[in-house]
Formats: sequence, C-alpha cells, structure tokens
Amino acid sequence: MQKKEIEKTYIKKINELKKHDKAYFKYDNPLISDKDYDVVKKEILNLEKKYKYLKSNNSPNNKIGYQPSDKFRKIAHNVPMLSLSNAFSKENIEDFIKKIRNFLNLKNTEKIFFSAEPKIDGISASLKYIDGVFILGLSRGDGKTGEDITNNLKTISDIPKKISKPNFPKILEVRGEVYISKFDFKKISKNFANPRNAAGGSLRQKDYKETKKIPLKFIAYGFGIVNPMNFEKQSEYLKLLKNWGFKTSYLAKLLSSIEEIEENHKTIEKMRSDIDFDLDGLVYKVDDLKLQKRLGFVSNSPRGAIAHKFSSEKGFSRIKNIEIQVGRTGALTPVAKIDPITIGGVVVSNATLHNEDEINRKDIRIGDTVYIQRAGDVIPQVLYVDLSKRNKSSGKFNFPTRCPSCGTKTVKEFNISKKKRDAVTRCPDPKFNCNEILKEKLKHFVSKDVLNIEGLGKKVVENFWNRKLIKYPYDIFNLDLNILKKIEGWGEKSINNLKNSINKSKEISLDRFIFSLGIRHIGEENAKVLAKYFLNEKSFFDLSKKLNDSKSKYRDELQSIDGIGNSQIESLKKFFFNSQNLKIVSELVSILRIEDYKYLKKKTPISGKLIIFTGTFVNNSRSELKSLAESMGAKIVSTISKKTDYLVVGSQKPTVRKINEANHLNLKVLTEDDWNKIINL
Repeated sequence: MQKKEIEKTYIKKINELKKHDKAYFKYDNPLISDKDYDVVKKEILNLEKKYKYLKSNNSPNNKIGYQPSDKFRKIAHNVPMLSLSNAFSKENIEDFIKKIRNFLNLKNTEKIFFSAEPKIDGISASLKYIDGVFILGLSRGDGKTGEDITNNLKTISDIPKKISKPNFPKILEVRGEVYISKFDFKKISKNFANPRNAAGGSLRQKDYKETKKIPLKFIAYGFGIVNPMNFEKQSEYLKLLKNWGFKTSYLAKLLSSIEEIEENHKTIEKMRSDIDFDLDGLVYKVDDLKLQKRLGFVSNSPRGAIAHKFSSEKGFSRIKNIEIQVGRTGALTPVAKIDPITIGGVVVSNATLHNEDEINRKDIRIGDTVYIQRAGDVIPQVLYVDLSKRNKSSGKFNFPTRCPSCGTKTVKEFNISKKKRDAVTRCPDPKFNCNEILKEKLKHFVSKDVLNIEGLGKKVVENFWNRKLIKYPYDIFNLDLNILKKIEGWGEKSINNLKNSINKSKEISLDRFIFSLGIRHIGEENAKVLAKYFLNEKSFFDLSKKLNDSKSKYRDELQSIDGIGNSQIESLKKFFFNSQNLKIVSELVSILRIEDYKYLKKKTPISGKLIIFTGTFVNNSRSELKSLAESMGAKIVSTISKKTDYLVVGSQKPTVRKINEANHLNLKVLTEDDWNKIINL
C-alpha cells in the first residue's frame, strides 16, 4: 500500500474505535461484541508498530485509564474520608507534634506514640462488612460521597469476601488503597501513563470483567464506622486486620520521638526504588484512638494525622514562555511554559513561578534552562536557573503593572500584621467585573468542594463562557440546555445528566453557600465559622447588607466571632458594597435551597450559647475546650458583649479586663470546674 492509503486505513480504524468507545462508555450501548472490538484495537496497534509515522491522540496506546461510567450510584460515606495535611521537613513534623501537645495539654515528658505507615500512591476505597460479609465498596469521591464500585472491588483477591473470625465486628468499614505493583505494571504499561492511572481507570470500569483483567492489589490501613469497637490503638487495629485476612504494609512501625520519625523517614526514602509499589511519603497517625477522637479535625483534615512527603523527583527543562494567570481572588500568578519533561512518571509542561518577587530573586527569564521539581510530588516548581546555558541576549522578565484581563492597575496590598507589602500582585477588580476573575469564580462555584456540579468541569465552564452562555453563578441555573444540542460532544444523555446534576446542586448547606461566593479571605474554614454563628442565610445576608452602614454595630458583632478578623470583615464589606454582588447573592438565594446550619441532631446544655474562654486550664487546653464546645453546638466568640452567655475562666493567666467586663454586664463567669459540670466532662 502507498503511504496515503495506509494513513487513510489507519484513520478509518481510529474513527471506528472512537465510535465504539462512545457507544460503549458514554451511552452503554455496544455496537459490536468484545471480541470484535479487540480485533479493531489490535489492527490499529499492528499498523502503528509496522509504520512508525502513524500517530493519533485516539490511539489505544494514548489512552490513560478508562472513561468513567454514569452507572455508578453515589452513596454517602458513614464517616467522611478526610484528606491529610502535608509535611515536607523535620520542622513541619516538630510543629505537628507541638500542636498536638498544646491541643491535648500534654507535657513534654509525656510520650505520644505514632503509627508510621507508607503513603501508597493508589486509589482510596472503603469496604463495608456486615456480619463478616463484604456488602458495599465505595470510592473516596469527594470525601463525603463515593461511587458504588462493589463489583469491581470484589475482583481483587486481596479483599476478603467473607470473614468468620470470632472477634470481627458486626459492622466494620475497612479503608485502604487499591494499587498495582511495579512488577505487574510492566506487563500492561503500554496502555497507561502510570500505575495509579491504571488502578483508577480499572476501578471505574462499568463491566467488572474488564476490571478483573488488571492485576489490582489492596492494602488495608484505616476504618470508618465500627460496631462494636474492639481495639483502642491504630497499631492494634493493623494487627487485627492481618489476622482477619487483609494485607497490611510490612513497613508500618510504631514511633515516639522526632529522632525515630526522622530516621525511619530517611531509611524508607532510600528504599523507595526497591519497594514494589509507588509511595510518595509516610503517614503518621496518633496511635491512641481516644486521643485521635479528642483531637478531632480542622477543615477537612484530622489533627492527629499528617503525610510526611519524600523529596521530590527533579529534572532540567527550558522555559518557552511565561504566562500570567489571574485567579478568583485577583492574584496574578506567573506560570512557566516549559519543554515537556517526565518527572516521577508524570509529563510536566507547566511550572509555577509563584510571584514577581520569586522571579526577581531567582532571576528567571524566558529561554532559560531551569531545574524543575514536583513539590510534594504534586505542583511543579522552578528550583534554580542554569546560568551556564543562558542566552546572552535574554532580558529580564517584566511583570505586568496592569491586569492582563481587564487592564486595571495592579497592586501589592499592605499586610498590617506583617507590616510590609504582600509578595502577591493583584488585580483589585474595583467594579467586580474582571472577566478572568469572574470566570475563575464560576469554576470555583461548580467545583467538587462547593456545588459539585458533575459535567461542569473547568474546560466546560471555559467553553460555555466563550460562547457567552454563562457569566454569573445564577446563569448556570437559567441555562437553556437545548442550546447544547448544537455543540459537539453534547448528546441527549449528557444533557440530561447535566440537568440532573444542576437540579441536585440546588440543595446546599449554609457553609458551602458562603464558600461558593468566592469572597477573598473567606475560605472553607471561615465559611464554616460564619455559618455556625449566623445559622441561616437570612441572618448572614441581613448582616452583609448592613456592613456599610456607619451607624451599625454589625462590624463589632463580626469582630466578636472567634476566627474572624479585620481581613475577613474588609473583604465581606467590599464584596457586599458592590450592587452586582448583591444581585448575585439575591438571585442565588431565590434559586437555591440553603439549609440552616445544624450542629447536632440533639440539643445540649450549651446549644446556641455564646461562650468566651480566657486563661490557661488544668485538664484541657483552651483549643480543645473550644473544639468540644463547638461540637456541642456552642458559638465561640472573642469579645464580651451583652449577648455573651458564659465567660469560662482558667486558673492561670486569665484576661482580667474580660472578667471585669463580664461582671459589669452581670454575665455568668464560670471556673473550669463549673464548666466541666455543665458539659459533664
């Protein structure tokens, strides 16, 4: 055959495969048998092997994992699958341990034991057993809701289907990691970018028979719901898991000092290349489960656990260009476009340059050869420039003085607490109408941590924006979905799925609603703080509308909320001063069903009470007491007012001014013993 004929045949086969993939994965309506599908696939691979010039993005060789299926049920986790905060140095670990000691009010002489376990680079899964029978398997999902992948998980030989051990709990959720060993991955590496992608794609196959073809393994390490709880320590639980028939890591150790932790981390990092599975660090968990429970969590991370990452893999590349990206808070972030380089099994073509100061400090220029690392094996960044390879004609990079999106003069805000200007350059967006900021806010609004609208990923938002279909968050709910029929890639099923996802997202908690607005300095944690205080959207919105009233005492009220400071208040004030933002909020309030913030299912003696803690306490740290009070429905404030219900005074170093103010207002002043009696501590 002539070259043109070969290419024509190849393209025809590729298009044929693409058609069958779409029918199978997207519409669950296969047009040919599995056997015939494999024949087409093999023909393409043979052509590519014989004629090296044949290339296509739709080649089986370029497929990374598998297309997700719409068939998986979404099921809420009984206990959320939280993410971990990261540590990259000995200092980070020291700080982690110090915070635990302070929170638990422990002396330096009191030992804390940690279960140190490998952080496997795989896919998290939760297995539910009732009376020893494996009945449900969920993916991590967004941490709160996972996908029902039970049948796929049942194909993994490491996962027991029935356990008849006498000490096995009546109900138990086993958490662990699905992965592929390095040895097994070599056999299937042609079709996947790396072991993690292979594991993830396999688990999300709609046909469990396809999953079965991939040599998946499972290591158990955690738990969700347990009834009855017949263990008191993480290390004890790991031994029980092994006894019950689960695979656990031989690398797990019990450690108690920073020296032991550091030595173990270095030892395993040196072994990293010889271990038969990918790992990017170690996880440390407080071994005592009672202490874990007391520690609780902050935002979406447990206080009693942390991931200690290994040193990143590095490599050299060349900067082709430096682009400026505008984020949803107006931050201008320089991004280096580099010649693609593979680092840690991942192809990297972008690297963050952080800010203008960082560019100047490292003297980074377009055309430079730079040393790249994936920070924490995630975010690529430039370590330094190889000056020996610099072109003599290259000039310094000039950071823009105006926003590349709206043309507004950029600023570096003065940080009052640090008494210096921020390193970050920002678009102040005085009219709240900068296109890039609006676009990024839309992406934030639909993201999984906020409304979690499936089918509206970043690329889709970009596409809809460019077509002028959406501009503000409320446009999503007023979208004429019939228009999508004219857009390539949108069929009846995908349109219906998007419609259902949009309708489902209309029910939202108050904290997520506040977070969805994308207000600067109001992140996920601060949104929860505000939701806890105001309880419903009307109270929050009423306050927000009155922030600019000079005669109003609403600002003082905000300042009294523990965790809310001047930065947050100024951001709220600026946001709600703008008429367009008021319209956005008003429209969303009329469209969404915003749930009131709920502390507990049952009332406690301190539900809804405004409480201030002052001084040092004997039995518990102030942080722990605050956390416990919040978990029982109390509102923690930092300044005295007539609305304050209790001032709880520690025996050492209380603020005398607060005590005097409380006495003047005839408020209840409690000792530590008084407080413990109220909450039955």
